[in-house]
Amino acid sequence: MKRWREKVPGMKRRISVPRGTGMLALAGSLLVTALVAEAQVVDEQPAGELSQIDVVERLGDTIPLDLSFTADDGSTVRLDEYFHRGKPVVLVLGYYECPMLCNLVYNGLTETIKGLSWVPGDRYELVMVSINPDEPPELAAAKKSMYVAHLGKPEAAQGWHFLVGTEEASRTLADAVGFKYFYDEERRQYAHPAVVFVLTEDGVISRYLYGIEFPVRDFKLALLEAGEGKIGNTVDRLILYCFQYDPEAKGYVIFAGNVMRLGGVVTVIFLVLLLGGLWRRERRRRRAALERVPVYRAGAGRSRHHG
Repeated sequence: MKRWREKVPGMKRRISVPRGTGMLALAGSLLVTALVAEAQVVDEQPAGELSQIDVVERLGDTIPLDLSFTADDGSTVRLDEYFHRGKPVVLVLGYYECPMLCNLVYNGLTETIKGLSWVPGDRYELVMVSINPDEPPELAAAKKSMYVAHLGKPEAAQGWHFLVGTEEASRTLADAVGFKYFYDEERRQYAHPAVVFVLTEDGVISRYLYGIEFPVRDFKLALLEAGEGKIGNTVDRLILYCFQYDPEAKGYVIFAGNVMRLGGVVTVIFLVLLLGGLWRRERRRRRAALERVPVYRAGAGRSRHHG
């Protein structure tokens, strides 16, 4: 094994250290340095600013649907144009020139939609709203074109909407869903959380999905829940019955109580079908047995005697 030699001051003895050990030590040193640097950045962020980045859940509240924005095609629209269509609405707040976090959320959501058989406009509407009042509709159109192309389903363009608006409209909508953000003057960026909102067709906040990756199962269950039984088939509704949203896990988990109830119902149905099948089979067997028994007419087989 090749070794390198390190001279230690004050000592004549040479220490032989494996080459791989030195590389591991260097990598470890760099990792520790990076972690310390990241911790310093967080510590340097004023506590007052950090308190401005948060999500205050307002489940059950209704968002103001009379807010006006500019769509990616340049037309003026109101939020209520995307509601009252018999399907839930997925809302995403961010901005299109965001250097990192928004893109991660957009990318994660796009990957989730890829894994789902439903596309925007099919069983749900997808509305992206910019919190940056300086972004023009042309930028929203470019962003939409890019993500629809990445999704590979052109029909999604009909139900995937990219909006821009005034500071007042965006802030009002953000406050309604509990989305707290602020503009960092030093970095010239908006600081905000990563979250997706799922609303009913009437604009009622149904569920919050956090992070930059959204499991297909959780996304679909959130849509079914917000759809209030108006979307999905019977199997989808049964699946939703067996899962319940866990705030601590930030996702849907199996609800044992409903699973047991459903299992009991299935067992009863199985027993009814089984007993019914056995009863029908026994009835057919008896009928066949009766058909095989000879029928004797009255007086047949009697001998006649003449006196």
